[in-house]
Amino acid sequence: MAVLVLRVIPDPVLRQTAASVALADIPKLKSLVVDMVQTMDANQGVGLAAPQVGRGLRLIVASTVQGPLALFNPVLSRRSLRTELGEEGCLSIPGVYGRVRRSVRVAVSGVAPDGQPMRFTAKGFFARVLQHEVDHLNGVLFIDRTKKITTGRERLEAMLGGTTAGDSASQPSG
Repeated sequence: MAVLVLRVIPDPVLRQTAASVALADIPKLKSLVVDMVQTMDANQGVGLAAPQVGRGLRLIVASTVQGPLALFNPVLSRRSLRTELGEEGCLSIPGVYGRVRRSVRVAVSGVAPDGQPMRFTAKGFFARVLQHEVDHLNGVLFIDRTKKITTGRERLEAMLGGTTAGDSASQPSG
């Protein structure tokens, strides 16, 4: 197994909607799951989506207290109305951090690497991680959701070729 190369902005794969994974294809992706977990751990991440390693598939991995979780075709079916503003960074946007408002609780469903359906509720930081990773599957980055870049604005502008991350990134947080 291997640590994979992380894709960083402005790599186009990070802005594409990832394709659903057919149930029959899940067993063929076992080594990708292992490689993604190793890549996440080697980079001190808490979550990773397949597009971040150049694969346009609906697959995420995340750290949990029980060990790594892998989920194919994840869906966030319910989000709490209660939200929380929190600092986020991203392995695909190194050195940049911003404040993002996320739901504090989400209902999650998807398929485990063994092909079995999974359903659970995530809350707190784990809910934040899952929302961040599912955003990646839809071509959305945390810089699209931030109200304020708190660290690395100049670095972000350099990565984007001298442009800012959008109007919302330059507004003060509310």
